[in-house]
Amino acid sequence: MARRTHKDVEYAVDDASGNQHTFKTFDEAAAFAVSLAGSGRSVNLDVLVWSEAGARAVGGDDGVEEYREDPDASVFQRLEVKVNFVGRVA
Repeated sequence: MARRTHKDVEYAVDDASGNQHTFKTFDEAAAFAVSLAGSGRSVNLDVLVWSEAGARAVGGDDGVEEYREDPDASVFQRLEVKVNFVGRVA
């Protein structure tokens, strides 16, 4: 994921109550998603892209090509975040 922000890119995560939280950076959204996933449920982190320029910022030329396939898609990319508790490590 892109480390920098772009005006046409947002990251969205729904909390346990179904309220959507949006972030300008992937790092902020990922931290929020992992904290929610720690409760034992899977969490979706959605990448929202509003233009070809935004798609380029996220995925380069491949991102633009993917965007052009369906520019009206509600979610450009969806990542499923899970935490797998493995117990103590000695």
